Amino acid sequence: MYYDFTVSIPAAQGKIIRKKKGDAVYILFQYGQVYNKDKQYAVPQRTIIGKAESVESTVMQPNERFQEYFPDIPVPEELPEAYRSCALRIGSYAIIRSVLNEYKLPEMLSKWFKENCGLLLDLASFMIVNEENAGQYYPDFAFCHPLFSENMRIYSDSKVSRFLNSFTKDQVIGFLDDWNRKRDHKQRIYISYDSTNKNCQAGDVDLVEYGKAKNDVGLPVFNLAIAYDKTNRVPLFYEDYPGSITDISQFVHMVDKVREYGYKNVGFILDRGYFSKDNIRYMEQGKYSFIIMVKGQKELVSSLVEDNRNTFETDRSYSIRAYRVYGKTVKARLYEDDTQDRYFHIYFNPSKQAAEREQLETQIDRFKLHMDKHMGEVVSLGKTYDHYFKLAYDKQGRLISYKENVEVIERELKLCGYFCIITSDEMTASQALIHYKGRDISEKLFSADRSFIGSNSMRACSNEAVSAKIFIEFIALIVRNRIYNLLKETMLRLENKPNYMTVPAAVRELEKIEMIRRNNGQYKLDHAVSKRQKIILSSFGMNADSISSIANEISALLKNNQSLMDETNDTDEEVY
Repeated sequence: MYYDFTVSIPAAQGKIIRKKKGDAVYILFQYGQVYNKDKQYAVPQRTIIGKAESVESTVMQPNERFQEYFPDIPVPEELPEAYRSCALRIGSYAIIRSVLNEYKLPEMLSKWFKENCGLLLDLASFMIVNEENAGQYYPDFAFCHPLFSENMRIYSDSKVSRFLNSFTKDQVIGFLDDWNRKRDHKQRIYISYDSTNKNCQAGDVDLVEYGKAKNDVGLPVFNLAIAYDKTNRVPLFYEDYPGSITDISQFVHMVDKVREYGYKNVGFILDRGYFSKDNIRYMEQGKYSFIIMVKGQKELVSSLVEDNRNTFETDRSYSIRAYRVYGKTVKARLYEDDTQDRYFHIYFNPSKQAAEREQLETQIDRFKLHMDKHMGEVVSLGKTYDHYFKLAYDKQGRLISYKENVEVIERELKLCGYFCIITSDEMTASQALIHYKGRDISEKLFSADRSFIGSNSMRACSNEAVSAKIFIEFIALIVRNRIYNLLKETMLRLENKPNYMTVPAAVRELEKIEMIRRNNGQYKLDHAVSKRQKIILSSFGMNADSISSIANEISALLKNNQSLMDETNDTDEEVY
């Protein structure tokens, strides 16, 4: 990333090389050399430290590497007021500030990040508003938005880069300890736990390894998991761990962390990816209850589904209309050596049945096309083929024929549309489904993280920078999740369901609220708040007067900053 300011090209004799490529002139620094025994000469080691405007230029735009090799050359940390737009978008700033103050996040973060707390909040706001995590676009955001940094300072790229690389584990752990200490540990809560993985091409990040990626594009990944308090709708903590570690094996460590944070009266809502005998046993040892979803075709529940088929699918007393399914609860042992009965809630979804049947038929057709293509060849087919087909090979191992395993396919077709939720506590099928569906919010957190915040890839090249970005994303998710919940509560109270009450749409609508810099240099609100904007603001307990008040605060602060700059300029001192 090239910074948005220039410095003089260092006078390091024999070590500065100019290399023209297309219209760009790159400045390389030779920081060493390695002797090649085979070729019997020294190979120079060089790296790009900046980009000049022309071959003859004496100044260049530095990058992050420049500061590593020339730390004594001063670079500006702040940009002058001239880098601020004459039109500031304050609507999204207003609601983000409201949520930050509600959770008292500035006070909690300032304890650990001190003078950099404002910059951290600005980066989190940038992720929410721009749906982006690429640092090179942050200056564009800072150019046209109010900021949380002290006196709304506009920091340079180099300051942001140094800040991201200065993160320590103590700061992250300290904040997460404080954040979870604020929660009510006596209250009965259900924790929804889920994980995802992210692509990262950086070679210097310890977490990045090849593993079972959910969206495998051939790149190494690292895993990120979030524990979410479904009861109070608040993210609690996150975990980042190497890409080769499976979700099932990591779950035990998450349970330990819940215990360390002091949560006692807890139940876990888990996806089928965490289902294992060891995990069940571990939760029982900690006296935690659980709610786990399992597909109807899984061997564990398929026999229960078959025993109860045609006993509830059309019986109106088993109808759960809110989710358009039918549900029935039966008691059974989870394992052969289980010491107690569990509650198996069996559900049938007619629309899901049609979709799953079509999916299975399509899969069978695809397998047949593949085998037809390789008929008469020595081919290695997976276990799935042996499951659905009876395969015949000649003595040389060539595939000569196949036949559908009719019993297996018909059995799975009958199981389409069924799924099961297993609970350790007694509850109705409707209650279990409501609890599990509440887990959708944690799914939306990952949707926000990967899609809305643009974090499918990290775009960072050091352990510290990756750790910093993950932490800032977590802060952004706390705020964004609260915005989502408040908007949803308001929309439920409205007679119609407006399409501008989603987080991205609401942010875009509020971005239209602008302050314009007038001839006297002061910022003033450009126009009145619209009806749509008033409805959105009402979700946060705000109105048009609230916007006017915030606009006046921003105007006064920026006017004061300009006055200080004018006084400083009168003394002929350089200000950044």
